[in-house]
Amino acid sequence: MREGKEENICRVKLLIARDTIELIQGKWRIPIIISLTSGKKRFGEIKRDIEDISPKMLSQELKALEENKIISRTLHNSMPVAVEYELTPLGISSKGLLNELLKWGIHFRKEVTGK
Repeated sequence: MREGKEENICRVKLLIARDTIELIQGKWRIPIIISLTSGKKRFGEIKRDIEDISPKMLSQELKALEENKIISRTLHNSMPVAVEYELTPLGISSKGLLNELLKWGIHFRKEVTGK
C-alpha cells in the first residue's frame, strides 16, 4: 500500500520532534541555555545560576551543547586562563522555544497545582 502525503508529513514531524527532544533532553541542558541567554559566562557563573548541578555534570553538558552547536567555548590566554561560554546563533534561535516552554510550564503548574 502506498503511503499518503499525510503519513509522510507525520513521519517527518516525528523525526524532527525526536531530534529536538534528544538535543534538549535531561535535567540540565535547558537550564544551561537559559543561563546563557543573558550573555557570555564563565563556568563558575553558570554553576552559580544552576546551584544543584555538579561540576562534572555541568562540564559534560557544556561539551554536549558545544558539540551540537548550541553554545560556543572561547579560551582566553590570560592569566589565569579564562574560558567563556555563549550561545551560538543556533542557540539564540531557541529563545522562542524556551519562551513557549516557560509559558506552557506556568499554565501546567496552575492547572496541576493550582499555584
